[in-house]
Amino acid sequence: MMIASLVMELGIVWLVRAAWIAALLPMLIASIPSSKLTSFHQLVLGFAGRGKILHPSSQKWTFPQKYFAHFYVFGVAWTTLLLATTWMYACKTAPLSSEEFHLSDIASHLTGGSHVFSFHKSHLTPVEHRFKVWRAVFLLFLMEIQVLRRLIESFYVFKYSPSARLHILGYLVGCFFYTVAPLSLCVNVAPEVARFAGNQVAEFIAKGKSHTSSPEFDILSSLSPLMKLGWCQLIGGVIFLWGWLHQRRCHAILGSLRENPSQAKEYIIPHGDWFEIVSSPHYLAEIVLYAGLLIASGGTDITIWLLLGFVVGNLTLAAGETHRWYLRKFENYPANRNAIFPYVY
Repeated sequence: MMIASLVMELGIVWLVRAAWIAALLPMLIASIPSSKLTSFHQLVLGFAGRGKILHPSSQKWTFPQKYFAHFYVFGVAWTTLLLATTWMYACKTAPLSSEEFHLSDIASHLTGGSHVFSFHKSHLTPVEHRFKVWRAVFLLFLMEIQVLRRLIESFYVFKYSPSARLHILGYLVGCFFYTVAPLSLCVNVAPEVARFAGNQVAEFIAKGKSHTSSPEFDILSSLSPLMKLGWCQLIGGVIFLWGWLHQRRCHAILGSLRENPSQAKEYIIPHGDWFEIVSSPHYLAEIVLYAGLLIASGGTDITIWLLLGFVVGNLTLAAGETHRWYLRKFENYPANRNAIFPYVY
């Protein structure tokens, strides 16, 4: 049983990592500065294009850009499911009491112990394993905040141009991202959480509702372990919220550019917040908040490094094309703005 459990855990971890590597490779190849790869670079940009940066030759295989909302509807449902089951599992099987919780020992493991980049739970003490479960709950909670806000914005903030299109492969990449990103945040505990959820469902089916023990929910005991997490989680959470707030502001600025129906097809130079230093501050803010998730994870899981790498690569490519579009479109475009990283690119 233990061997089967280990194989399952190893399998899902490496499957998720392989998915991120496969998604990263085309972007890495396209970023190589070689004239021999120009056509491949254009191909990748064509697939990744959306809205104003979508190449005319890619218009055939497209959806309306308002279909972005599909990502967030699914993302909210999937993240909520992962968060609810992981949180329930943590409350029932991985309590953290003040008496047994020694932060210094756990911090040592997470910031340079002998098992950095490890995922095998047999290396963990019971307390450390419980900490890992609650850390996954914390990361999923942050992700839930993000996808919920993006869903609300897709309906109430953004006013997409009727002509704005999204390439079908870009649509599929979005579906891929909002499937694999939340799973990456809890992949190391996902097999045991799945077994727990399966057992709960099986018990319900076998015994029926009247014979199934009702879960005792105590909001204080459900939230208190999140207050006992370490400095990595505190710092990462603050960085996440910093990026989250700036992305919200930047999206509000973009949405305000098309408040009137007469502006539906107009493009205007945005100003305010991080728009004063970069052309795509909403992309920069997204990178910041995913960097916050990485820090909150302790930085020891290569799966979350791959997640951040995909976010950086994907948004950097899109930001570069957006910046070049602005320069072509507006003769008076601010010369001090970079594409996405202030004073760098």
